[in-house]
Amino acid sequence: MTTTERPYALVAELTYRCPLRCVYCSNPTNYMNYADRLTTEDWLRVFGEAEKLGVLQVNLSGGEPLLRGDLIALVRGASESHLYSNLITSGIPLDRDRLSALRDAGINSVQVSIQDTIMEESDRIAGKTSFENKLQAARWVKDCGLPLTLNVVLHKNNLDRVDEIVDLAEKLQADRLELANTQYLAWALVNREQLLPTREQLVKARSSAMLAKERLKGKMEILFVLPDYYSDMPKACMSGWGRRYIVVSPDGLAMPCHLAHTIRGLTFDNVLESSLAEIWQHSAAFAAFRGNDWMSEPCRSCDRQSIDFGGCRCQAFHLTGDARVTDPACSLSPEHSIIKTARLGAAETLLPAKFIYRSAARNARA
Repeated sequence: MTTTERPYALVAELTYRCPLRCVYCSNPTNYMNYADRLTTEDWLRVFGEAEKLGVLQVNLSGGEPLLRGDLIALVRGASESHLYSNLITSGIPLDRDRLSALRDAGINSVQVSIQDTIMEESDRIAGKTSFENKLQAARWVKDCGLPLTLNVVLHKNNLDRVDEIVDLAEKLQADRLELANTQYLAWALVNREQLLPTREQLVKARSSAMLAKERLKGKMEILFVLPDYYSDMPKACMSGWGRRYIVVSPDGLAMPCHLAHTIRGLTFDNVLESSLAEIWQHSAAFAAFRGNDWMSEPCRSCDRQSIDFGGCRCQAFHLTGDARVTDPACSLSPEHSIIKTARLGAAETLLPAKFIYRSAARNARA
């Protein structure tokens, strides 16, 4: 099955290795099974193939992309392929000289993640002493004349500090602030009970974010993303399955989203064996949830089917065991009680939380 859809962005997950152990990490919980199989030359070929497909932007992600020793060469290659390149990083490890070299190689923007405004809390979520290093990395980005996005994942433990997060972003002169509420997949699903906020927290935080967005209009872009668990209708995950994004994992799997390869029953093609164009146009896994032929009720007769495309396929699978059902985040889903139960539990969980940290053993607690 071919498609007329054109991909807009390539998410290049250069490695799943990372110095941090964040409790909501979006990497698969069995990340250690995905080795860094793609060489510098492999990635450069993928960038060129992406540009020919119509891709405009490449997000250099991970794990921590700074752990790739060839990152400067990859940035240069992305620039030569006429791709806008965005580095998504924890800021660790980073030094001023390497950032300057990345700028000279053609990096277009940098996103730095910060877990909280309180050092002890930020380090606790990250599982490593890192707060001051992150602040320094953000300052270097601005010193090098690069656009800075500050990314803060929101959850029960930091949601009451949105005003302080905005203040920190202003002090760091961020061009963009992403207040991205946790999406409960991968490690965040493991820690959902400890991370899921109450509706009252969300309402207050969103109000603060909207006031800041209006106050800083024209100076800083502020994005506040509601979690699926508190939306009556699901979002179109990645703008819809196989419509706008291609994600390539460290071992070369090409997918519509970050966790698609965790859905049982789907087999994804590898860029080491097929071209990106061949995969985009003819992969059975990409075709699996394109369009609406796959949909069952209530999606099949819903007037939102071309808006949210049934919601997140990974969320549907990990909550129900079936990727073909309506995302339980939808209030019309027969499985919506899963979400309701989780909401009730959010009000009963006390702080400080006991987390399961990202680790190869999946048993590191604090």
